Amino acid sequence: MTLLITLGVILLVLVLLILYVIVVYNGLVTLKNNIDKAWSNIDVLLKQRFDELPKLIKVCEGYMQHERQTLEAVVKARSMIAGAQGEQEQLAAQNALTDTLRSLFMVVERYPELKADKVFKQLSTRITEIEEMIADRRELYNESVNLYNIRIEQFPDVIVARLFNFANRELWRIDPAHRADVTVAFQSN
Repeated sequence: MTLLITLGVILLVLVLLILYVIVVYNGLVTLKNNIDKAWSNIDVLLKQRFDELPKLIKVCEGYMQHERQTLEAVVKARSMIAGAQGEQEQLAAQNALTDTLRSLFMVVERYPELKADKVFKQLSTRITEIEEMIADRRELYNESVNLYNIRIEQFPDVIVARLFNFANRELWRIDPAHRADVTVAFQSN
């Protein structure tokens, strides 16, 4: 009789342990898939921005013959995105494109007739809106990565995470150059 009770207790503990592993595993899979979904949502916006850039460059070319370097930098950054492999290269390429877009919009300030162009206004507004949406999605992506990374490092979930090879994911980080102070200089008339 005591053998039967002992076997019953062992069986109950095993069932509870298996259920625990299943619950933790499913939770980690959900978090991992949320990261992939967040990245995919960013990717959709990046594709939209990628598609809008040639139109913006075309409009700018007519006005900015002397700013060839800036336009070439945007085109180069855009082509880096097309060739990027994996999340890390994508992140670096996207950061480079964001930098070149900032440069382009700063240069545009020198061309009042370009700023007044209706098509340019529409395209720049559209790209600015996309940039804002990308920033929102990056925040969601980083939050998803953070929750996932915390979960796979916490005890006792770390045991299940290691058992099933759940690995840390990288946060979307900005280029260190973006942390530098911005120098603002006003030109006197």
